[in-house]
This record gives sequence, structure tokens and C-alpha cells, in this order.
Amino acid sequence: MQLLMAGPSPFVRKVRVTLEETGQTDAVEIVKVTASPMEPDAALTGVNPIGKVPALVRPDGPTLYDSRVICRYLDARAGGALYPESRIWEVLTLEATGDGLLEAALAIVYERRFRPEGLVWDDWIEAQWAKVARGLDALEARWTSHLKGRIDAGQIAVGCALGYLDFRHGDRDWRQGRDGLAAWYADFSQRPSMTATAPET
Repeated sequence: MQLLMAGPSPFVRKVRVTLEETGQTDAVEIVKVTASPMEPDAALTGVNPIGKVPALVRPDGPTLYDSRVICRYLDARAGGALYPESRIWEVLTLEATGDGLLEAALAIVYERRFRPEGLVWDDWIEAQWAKVARGLDALEARWTSHLKGRIDAGQIAVGCALGYLDFRHGDRDWRQGRDGLAAWYADFSQRPSMTATAPET
């Protein structure tokens, strides 16, 4: 299989952490492509018409895209431990929360990087950060006990989201007032799967 990736994509990181946690890293070749929202690589749009990474090219089936789809597939291929049926709705909701944090944080990066100078909309940026802040507050208030349980796909999504906030939005200090979440991430970020996939500038 081939995993199409671009730059320090946090959604690609979710897949790579899943590969590490399920012992499937050697089953996938990493292929770097360009995934700019303005001019995506033809090699990418040829397998994912939306032009986003990650995309997982399989020799025995159609290409899979969207990190949630790919992570679910890889977990099923390895036996299903990261999406346990006994708490599947909690896991999926937590994964959606992590992905929502990422989408809002990435939207801020795109607004500053691709919007013409002078047209950057600061109020819209702050509205995106408000989504991030609400998500973080919900994690702190309602999800810390789940986060401390056995690793699952929801934890991976949240861990990658918090890592991305450090990587691209370190000046925002997401840890302030969220001691429980910060303590959890301090431990989770040291997992071998997380250190092996840490983003590089």
C-alpha cells in the first residue's frame, strides 16, 4: 500500500500514529505529494478527486481517503483494538472532536497563508479559534477519564490535534486553565508512535 502525504499534515499524522500503534508501518510506503488547496498535485487528485491528504492507495481495492476512513480500515485490518465496539460511540465522538479541532486550527493557517495580503479576515480567524477553545474546554471538562483509558482512535485524534496546536499555534497557549488535558498530553506525546511522527518544519 502507499500512503500519500504532504508536509506536516496532522491528518496524515493520525494515520501514521495508527500504523505505528497497530504494527503496520512496514506494510505502507510513504509517498510525498503536493496538497495545496489552490494547486493540488495531479498524482493526488488522480486517486482522491477532493485533492486532500491522506490517501491510502491499495493494490486490492479502491483508494481510501479521509483520515477517519483510513484509520478505521487500518485498525480493522489489524484486529480492531482502536475502535472497540463496547465504547464505539464515545470513541467516534472523541475522534470527531479531535478532527474538529484540527479543521479549525488548519483553517486559521490557510487563511493567513493563502488569502491575499490585506484581505485576511481577523474576525473569522478568531471565530475559528473559538471553536478550538470550546473543544479544548469540553475535553477538559468531560473527556479526561476516557483519555486516560486504553488507547483508542479518539485519543490518537486528540493527541495529534494538540500536537498541531503546539506546532502551528504555540503562541495561543492552549494549556492555560486546562491542567488535566495538559497533563494527559504530556504523557501521551511521549508514546513511541507520537515521537516517531512528530511534525518537522
